[in-house]
Amino acid sequence: MGAGKTTVGRLVAKHLNKEFYDSDHEIERRTGVNIPLIFELEGEAGFRRREAAVIDELAHTDNIVLATGGGAVLLPENREVLKRNGTVVYLRANVNELWQRTRNDKNRPLLQTDNPRQKLEQLFEQRDPLYQEVATVIVDTGGQAVGSIVHEIEKRLSQLPLQDRQEVQSNEQK
Repeated sequence: MGAGKTTVGRLVAKHLNKEFYDSDHEIERRTGVNIPLIFELEGEAGFRRREAAVIDELAHTDNIVLATGGGAVLLPENREVLKRNGTVVYLRANVNELWQRTRNDKNRPLLQTDNPRQKLEQLFEQRDPLYQEVATVIVDTGGQAVGSIVHEIEKRLSQLPLQDRQEVQSNEQK
């Protein structure tokens, strides 16, 4: 949450000549309501069911870059479908950076608590090992300009073992 997945994902997609999808935006488009309202009406469990269905569908779509919501890695089925169907880039940011980026954002239901910074710390502790489990590439985003992050991702993708690079190129051609 707040690591820059949408901003960076759009630019990576553009550079790689792929279509960009954001799973949260896709959920909002399909339901006609925003994520906080889904959380309010269906709770986090209801949202996660919707999220899993969208991720499963989009992960089977060719020639795309997909930015998932921050909590997508919580469900084992999401981790499996992402690992099995693509190259996963984990944009890692420390809690201080995440706090600076999200502290005034009222569109993040999980941070609407008495102590949102503490919630961010809990989320990071819970999610970081899961992101590391699923990631093909990990890029630390701290203090870097978006263009530098995109360049680093492209460089890291080009350094993947030959088999992984062929899979990325094959996915790009689909």
